[in-house]
Amino acid sequence: MGLLGILIGLGLLILFAYRGWSVLLLAPLAALVAALFSREPLLAHWTQTFMVSAAGFLAQFFSLFLLGALFGKLMEDSGSVAAIADFMTQRLGTRRAVLAVVLAGALVTYGGVSLFVAFFVLAPMAHELFRNAGIPRRLMPAAIVLGTSTFTMSALPGTPSIQNAIPMPFFGTTPFAAPGLGILASLIMLGFGLWWLNREVANSKRNGEGFGDGVPMPSARLATDEKLRERATTAREFDPAEIVHGAVTDAPPSVALAALPLIVVIIVNLAMALLILPALDTRFLAEARWGETSLAAVGGVWAVITALACAIVTVLAVSHRRLPALRATMDAGANAAVLPALSVASLVGFGAVVAAMPAFDVVRDTVLGIGGGPLVSLAVATNVLAALTGSASGGLTIALDALGATYMTRATEIGLDPGLLHRVAVISSGTLDSLPHNGAVVTLLAVCGSTHRDSYRDIVIVGIVGALIALVAVIALGSVAGSF
Repeated sequence: MGLLGILIGLGLLILFAYRGWSVLLLAPLAALVAALFSREPLLAHWTQTFMVSAAGFLAQFFSLFLLGALFGKLMEDSGSVAAIADFMTQRLGTRRAVLAVVLAGALVTYGGVSLFVAFFVLAPMAHELFRNAGIPRRLMPAAIVLGTSTFTMSALPGTPSIQNAIPMPFFGTTPFAAPGLGILASLIMLGFGLWWLNREVANSKRNGEGFGDGVPMPSARLATDEKLRERATTAREFDPAEIVHGAVTDAPPSVALAALPLIVVIIVNLAMALLILPALDTRFLAEARWGETSLAAVGGVWAVITALACAIVTVLAVSHRRLPALRATMDAGANAAVLPALSVASLVGFGAVVAAMPAFDVVRDTVLGIGGGPLVSLAVATNVLAALTGSASGGLTIALDALGATYMTRATEIGLDPGLLHRVAVISSGTLDSLPHNGAVVTLLAVCGSTHRDSYRDIVIVGIVGALIALVAVIALGSVAGSF
C-alpha cells in the first residue's frame, strides 16, 4: 500500500501540474497522499518533513534564485541582452541564422541571464532571421533550446545555473567540477544539435518549405496566462509574469558594455572557486553558530553568489542611466525569483516525504541495484525524477537528497572523484526534463508562436538526444579515465 500511495501521489502531482495547477498546492497534497497510504502521521510529515526539507532548500539556494533573476531583469531592461543578440545578427547574418541564434543564447545564459529573459529576446531575433533566410519557423524553438537549455545549463564548466549549483553541497565540489568532461559534453551537444538543425534547414530548402506562418507571442499575453505561468515557474528560476514589469531602455549599450557583466560572472566565479576561497581560513565554519559546516559544502554556492553580485554591480555601474525605471526593474527582478524558488522547494519537500516512507526502501534498492556502478545509477535516478517532475532542479535535488550520501560513500570506496558525480548528475538533470509537460518547453513554444506538433520533434533531438549522447560519453570516458 505504501508504494501504491507514492505512485498515486506522484501521478496526481504530474496530472494536475500539467493542467496548470500550482505546485505550491499540489506538492503538499501529494505528499500527504503518500503518507496516508503508508499510515504515517500526516501532520508530522507536513511540518517536520515536508516543510523542513523545503526550508532547507531555500536556505541553500534562494540567494541564487534571487540574484540570478535580478541580474537577468537588469540585463533585459538595460538593453544588454538585445545588444548582444543584435551584434550576433549583424556579424553572422541570415546565411548563418541558426548559428547566430544558438551562439547568442549560449553567451547570455552562460553569463548568468535567466532563461525566460533569453526566450523573450531571442524569439523576435530568431523570427526575423529565419523569415529573411527562408528557414522554417518550426525550427526556432529547437535553435533557442540548443543555445540556452543544453550545454550552458548542465555541461559547460563554471556555468552559474541553479542546476550546476545544486550538487555542490552534496559532493563538496565547485561550479568547475570535471572541466574536461564538461567541455567534451558541451562540444557533443553543440555539434550534434547544429548538425541536426542544419540538416533540417537543408531538407526544408530542397522541399521548398519556406518560413511558414506564425508570430512570437507578445510578452503581455504570457503575463496574463496563469496556467502557462504555473507550469513555467517549476521548470526554471524566473517568473515569466515579471517580464512585463519595469521598463526596457530605448538606448541600448554598445556590445562591449553589454557583454562586460557576463565576463565579470565568469571571471569572478573562477577566481572565487579556485583561488580566493581556498586561500581563506574558514575553520570557523565548523562552529555550531555556522551550522558546523565546511568550505567544501558552501564554497561553490558562495562563488556563484559573489559572481552574480559583482555582475549586478557592473550592470548598474555601466547602465544605470539607461534604465528608465530602476526601482521597478529591480523590484520585478526580485519578485521573479519568489514563485520559482517556492515551487521547486515544494517539489523538494514532496520528495523528502516520499523518501521517508518505508516503501521507498524498495525504490532505493532498485535504483542502487542498477548495473554499471554509481555513475549509471545516479544518471538513471536523476533522469527519471527530472522527467516525472518536469523540473531539472527539482528532480536533481530530490535524487541527491534521497541518495546523494549513498553515492558519495560508494564513490569514496572505489576512488571515484566527486567532481565526476557532480557532472553526471547535472547533465542527467537536463535530459528528460524536456518532455512535453515541461514548463520551459510549453513557454518557449508559446513565445515562438509554435506548437508541439510542429516543433517538439526537433526539441527532442537537440535537447534530449544530444544530451543523452553526451551523458553516455561522459559516463563511459569517466569510468575508464576518471575525472579531468
